[in-house]
Amino acid sequence: MSVTIFTMTHKKFPTPGDPVYVPLQVGRAGKEYLGYIGDDTGVSISEKNCYYGELTGVYWVWKNIRTTDYVGICHYRRYFCTEEGRILTKWEYEEILSDHDIITSKLLKLNFSYYEGYAGDYNIHDLNVVGEVIREAYPAYYETFEKLVHSKGTYFGNMMVCKKEIYDAYCEWLFGIFEKAEGKIDASGYDDYHKRVYGFISEFLLYVWTKVQGLKVYECKVGMTDEKRETAEIKDRLAEYFAKKDIAGAKEYMLACLKKRPDVLMEASDITGELKMSMQVIAVCELEKQAYGSSTIDRIQDFGQLMAHFQKLNDLIQAWKERETEMSPSEVEFYLKNENITDIALEASARLFYPAAEAAQIVSELFSAYL
Repeated sequence: MSVTIFTMTHKKFPTPGDPVYVPLQVGRAGKEYLGYIGDDTGVSISEKNCYYGELTGVYWVWKNIRTTDYVGICHYRRYFCTEEGRILTKWEYEEILSDHDIITSKLLKLNFSYYEGYAGDYNIHDLNVVGEVIREAYPAYYETFEKLVHSKGTYFGNMMVCKKEIYDAYCEWLFGIFEKAEGKIDASGYDDYHKRVYGFISEFLLYVWTKVQGLKVYECKVGMTDEKRETAEIKDRLAEYFAKKDIAGAKEYMLACLKKRPDVLMEASDITGELKMSMQVIAVCELEKQAYGSSTIDRIQDFGQLMAHFQKLNDLIQAWKERETEMSPSEVEFYLKNENITDIALEASARLFYPAAEAAQIVSELFSAYL
């Protein structure tokens, strides 16, 4: 069994060292040559990279690679890995694929439907166009598309490994949809981030396709070899604001970051969840200050301690709802009282996971029991 995993990149990077991983420079048309295979040879759409992202590499592999039994896609700092975080080897790919049709990322479980999330971050017209193309040109997929687009899950990263014939069939379907959609979507006026319309939507469409095809899917953990530079920089700046107890400054800075790069809160960028939790910290402290004159930031300024504090509260809320917390009632009471947990902090945590009415009920239960 021959397996080749193409590592999509637009910059020089330290390769894993395993020959199963082959770097592929995407969007190379008109760009500096990095010393890797490029997606601008043979049959290519490299010039569409600003709209397609890593999909120009996905397309190139589809049209130009005929020398491997199994083919896969990963990224220069994002790889399929074991639960312990070690990058998969050729032998491990062979073992998994001996009993599965395809390897994908683990399904992201969202707090909202995919449709709602897309509408919040992008132009919903574009997703609607894709839905209409599927309805008209690929009707066998439309019912599943409609069901899943209003559900709370998606794959991410356009990462997959499967037999080349399965890969080719998926690409024929995917790029067939986008070829028809291009005439109805005008992303030329979008900023550089939002232009990557087809790259974003394709992550979800892989989920639709595997469901309709009835494939036996192995959902694999995805590990990062390093955190995105933008993510690390934002966390460092937020830590500075928190250390000074400057919640207003942290809020202003974070909103400016989100305006420029709304993707930083997505799971694929915010892999630790700490940026999203920082937004929770800002919101809770702001409301606490208004209501009580003091807030959590007056007691805890260290970034790591703040993250641990709010993570424990979030875990407690989820566990309490499911009645599965490992903390005894006395430990819950001690934590809530000694950490000075406010009703504002409790409700903010509850609303991360439950509708407003249900969140209010959970807060009421906890206050009645312990506070």
